[in-house]
Amino acid sequence: MKISDILKESHKAYPSLEIVPPLKGMSREDLLESIRPFMDFDPKYINVTCHRDEYEYVPNADGTYTKRVVQNRISEVAVCAAIMSKYHIEAVPHIICAGATIEQINQELDNLYYMGIDNCLALRGDCLTNEKRFTPTPGGYAYASELVEGIRNYRREETGRHFSIGVGGYPEKHFEAPNIETDILNLKKKVDAGADYVITQMFFDNEVFYDFERRCREAGINVPVIPGLKPISTARQVHMLPESFSLDIPVELSSAIESAAHDKEAVYEIGTKWCKEQCKDLLRHGVPAIHFYTMGKTRNICEILKDCF
Repeated sequence: MKISDILKESHKAYPSLEIVPPLKGMSREDLLESIRPFMDFDPKYINVTCHRDEYEYVPNADGTYTKRVVQNRISEVAVCAAIMSKYHIEAVPHIICAGATIEQINQELDNLYYMGIDNCLALRGDCLTNEKRFTPTPGGYAYASELVEGIRNYRREETGRHFSIGVGGYPEKHFEAPNIETDILNLKKKVDAGADYVITQMFFDNEVFYDFERRCREAGINVPVIPGLKPISTARQVHMLPESFSLDIPVELSSAIESAAHDKEAVYEIGTKWCKEQCKDLLRHGVPAIHFYTMGKTRNICEILKDCF
């Protein structure tokens, strides 16, 4: 079932989840068992992230080096297939511009279509470690809006409008955007290209989300905007998350966690409680769904789902 149809037909807000494909060596059974606890809360779908290929340089006998692709994780397509087969819920693979040509992306769409996967989340993807700014792959897409348009037009004459497409939104703006107004205009380009809904980056202040949603509506973005949440679980994340995702953590939350940094369980409980309150407030404000970034964790997410859904 398409996520766009789930959003239209759902009479109350629902949870969805995001997981990271496991490193090679983890069995299919272990993967499925790791997400089993979530199934008690009837998530409508599970998003599966995509990671661009990494490279290593292997020395040759003549002193030169050969560049070799290193793939450390099971593909998101394989993970989606396992989830859909076992739990009979929708799985939403991420598709990224980064590291792929248009031809390679179309091949991936062929695989998704063949497997009966109706949904995807279209993202530009991250820079390589040694890049200061994103560099498009030769023969690939430079922007997520181009990717959305490409997916929307994929085999359109044969299949009609096949995929339901989600895109990312940034309540505190994408770190490369000069201001929030420009970033929302870029989001509108993705929606105008054919995106059906928006899932936001994590945030820790709901007022930031409400302001972002208001700005989206004023800009003419009328598709559902789904808030994305992640509970803080370690003291280190107070510094790591702002650095990695260019977001702010409210002083009330950061101070509470830093004062309890010596007690791992106390930090875990503070982060979980904060996310619960965020979730309850969002539900009171009538959001259509809430998306949880699990980062491989189940305990805190399940506690939140138990209290809120």
